[in-house]
Amino acid sequence: MALGYKAKRRLSILALVVGLPLYIAAAVTLVNWFDARFGRLPIWAEIFVYIGLGFLWALPLKPIFTGVGRPDPDAPQDHEQR
Repeated sequence: MALGYKAKRRLSILALVVGLPLYIAAAVTLVNWFDARFGRLPIWAEIFVYIGLGFLWALPLKPIFTGVGRPDPDAPQDHEQR
């Protein structure tokens, strides 16, 4: 099922405003649990973990974000040039 332009825009805003803060909280909680359970990672390894988690959230959402920054393809075209 292909999403329309407006649906993609709404879902992308929802993902950024609600989903991303929840994901950040979950990622920090996961790293803190890992630290408490197995001991703290070296700082360079912890940086790589956070960078990896930073890229990981966008992978399943890539289809939603694709094309959102472009003009609405379904909008009526204004043929008047300025």
